Amino acid sequence: MGLLAEGTPLDWPEAKKVAGHVREWGIEQLLAIWRRAKGKERDALLWGDEIEYLVVTFDDDKREVKLSLRQADILKALANDEKLLKQGGGVPELAVGHKKSGKTAPTFHPEFGRFMLEATPGAPWGIGFKDLLDVEPDMKWRREIANDHMYASEYPITMTTFPLLGDKKSITPWYPPSGPSLRSQFVPDEIANPHIRFPTLAANIRARRGRKVEINVPVFHDEKTSKPWKDPTIDYEMHNWPEDDDVRNGAAKDDCIYMDAMAFGMGSCCLQITFQAKNIEEGRKMYDQLSPLGPIMLALTAATPVYKGFLADTDVRWNQISAAVDDRTPEELGEQPLKHDRWRIPKSRYASNSTYISQDPRLRPEYFDPDLIVDEEMRARLVEGGMDHLLATHFAHLFIRDPIVVFAEDLERLDLDTADHFENLQSTNWQHIRFKPPPPGSDIGWRVEVRPMEIQITDFENAAFSVFVVLITRALLSFDLNFYLPIARTTENMETAHTRDAVLNEKFYFRKNPLPKRQPKLNGASRPPSGASTPLQPSRPSSPFGPVEDEYELMTVDEIINGKADGSFPGLIPLVESYLDSVNVDVETRCELAQYLALIKGRANGTLWTAAKWIRHYVREHKDYQMDSVVSEGMNYDLVKAVQRITKNEGRDGFAKEMLGKCREQR
Repeated sequence: MGLLAEGTPLDWPEAKKVAGHVREWGIEQLLAIWRRAKGKERDALLWGDEIEYLVVTFDDDKREVKLSLRQADILKALANDEKLLKQGGGVPELAVGHKKSGKTAPTFHPEFGRFMLEATPGAPWGIGFKDLLDVEPDMKWRREIANDHMYASEYPITMTTFPLLGDKKSITPWYPPSGPSLRSQFVPDEIANPHIRFPTLAANIRARRGRKVEINVPVFHDEKTSKPWKDPTIDYEMHNWPEDDDVRNGAAKDDCIYMDAMAFGMGSCCLQITFQAKNIEEGRKMYDQLSPLGPIMLALTAATPVYKGFLADTDVRWNQISAAVDDRTPEELGEQPLKHDRWRIPKSRYASNSTYISQDPRLRPEYFDPDLIVDEEMRARLVEGGMDHLLATHFAHLFIRDPIVVFAEDLERLDLDTADHFENLQSTNWQHIRFKPPPPGSDIGWRVEVRPMEIQITDFENAAFSVFVVLITRALLSFDLNFYLPIARTTENMETAHTRDAVLNEKFYFRKNPLPKRQPKLNGASRPPSGASTPLQPSRPSSPFGPVEDEYELMTVDEIINGKADGSFPGLIPLVESYLDSVNVDVETRCELAQYLALIKGRANGTLWTAAKWIRHYVREHKDYQMDSVVSEGMNYDLVKAVQRITKNEGRDGFAKEMLGKCREQR
């Protein structure tokens, strides 16, 4: 998240008046960046990861675990650690960077929830294989440093969502719910980071909508779960705020776990990877080619089967965050005729991608989103300023949104040497793949951020998925792979990824043949992966001819990751292994990387469980579980304790072998 701007925020009625002004200035700042940076070449191929933690505190005598709202205290303790200061030679406010054994120590940042921390490597990773092998030790070091600056009863866990968030007893210190910003029945305003940006963001999203956000997650119907199921935590008699009428007007749906505040989405943790490309063309290509992979990575990392103390019938967090920041009005949602708003908008501002941006001759018009909404005035200004139509369309689509947090001081003059107005819109369009221009006054290049993955319980798993995504990018650039898919199919795939056990039970649209006309050698020879009988051949010429529907089909995640048995689809891991063959990786490094790939293979073929499946199984096998979808306080304590044990032991003690198998036993 980085450092947070200070200023005087405008409430929504005032922010609405200047929204057009902010958009216009944002476009001018973008054009200034474009003119300065469009020709940047030979930037270092760098990348970085972001890990988010929930800070929990245990009371072992009472068998309770709660979220600790001590984010500010922990960050202050990190910033004031004299030993670390001497090692690092200086600490920026709310961000810590130090040295250990010649390495740059990690950086810690605040996040939306006061119970959250974000940690990144202190310096970007390179694409060398030594860097890949350093990722996991660095992740372990981050957790160790964070834990060392907490109370003895506290621990930084990497679960996507705290299972009891919203039960009114899950935080310490305790505050009553229903504050003026969130106006939630279930969580207090104090659960959010107190920096003025966060309560303003939450309040203005609610005000722009004209009602609270509505998050309805299908409940998991177990043997004794009532039908229809009604969320028993809802107070239909509450009258603290006008928005309390929402539940009486149908906001809470039958058979759904109901949540009503931004904290239920932005209080979730994820694993994100950001790549710096060597130039803008490479960045645009990575953005396009990684987009169809997003739903597959979401399904592989599924880790969110519990909300507000109830088992859900979904496995991932994405739609819940999408709903938590959905500021669309009834007109924009299509619930009322357009009168005051400009468009009906198909997606929340937190959603899967809706554009392609690469100037790749393989990009066909049929791949584009048929429902794309674009601000034509913004696009015309970008084209007039020299930007090509394709990239101008991308940004003009992002700029259909209103700025949600506007600081009065930023309206005094237009500064083309900053990007505050541009970032106001860019940073609040939370797409599953994000294209990021270079910041003004920085050596940073064009970047692509990969955002769909769920955080994993262990550092080993988080490192495995990080390294896998890095190797995929290297393979796709080295072999000029083609993953293009109609955007509408990727949108469908994101929905499919939410299904319980989607990684095993569902099929996803995917391109039949990603190989260029001159294909790479697979596994060191022109032969198919194990089990295939004939050499892989392109199913059609690389030039885009013929019906688009012939280019893709429904596949299982196992087929996408590990390849088809008949050799008709190579599989992402065989492609990665072919890339490793092509760069002559030494045996020791190859063995280390093989453990990470083994985890991905196992998740895809079902021999290893996702965290979502493991958590659901743990709950249903618990001695206190009544087969009624309810996760009690005692069950939650045991579950989070089990997660802590897995984090520390990584399956070496045989616990959670369904999730980790023997991956760690080989080390």
